[in-house]
Amino acid sequence: MGLGSDMYRQQILDHYKNPRNYGELEDPTFSHVGENPMCGDEIRMDVRLAEDEETIERVAFSGDGCAISQASASLLSLELEGKTVDELLEMDRDDIVDMLGVDISPMRIKCAVLGEKVAQDGAKIYQGELEREKTTTED
Repeated sequence: MGLGSDMYRQQILDHYKNPRNYGELEDPTFSHVGENPMCGDEIRMDVRLAEDEETIERVAFSGDGCAISQASASLLSLELEGKTVDELLEMDRDDIVDMLGVDISPMRIKCAVLGEKVAQDGAKIYQGELEREKTTTED
């Protein structure tokens, strides 16, 4: 637990207290909601694609939850802009842990990946590959 992890902890707190892209997009290409029942986190991810229908132009999130889920969604919203839907779908839990920069305990990993799972399911629903009312981390 050197200086590095303190810096990342500060980053998580900063994103929790001052989330980036918090709110809802007026004209999202797709939007999806999910929850982590264990922790009570709930997140909505709004994604707007560029005219090529492949590049992510804007991302916003809203909802409520613990510092890890909110900071993760905030960081993810920044990370995804300019990426493609395929790149979003290829992301996994290791990408989220790298983005957060701290070791996440097994109990908290569901908090950390909630935003990613919600955005991925939203993309799959948009592409017609999935039908789901709401994502949960129990799946």
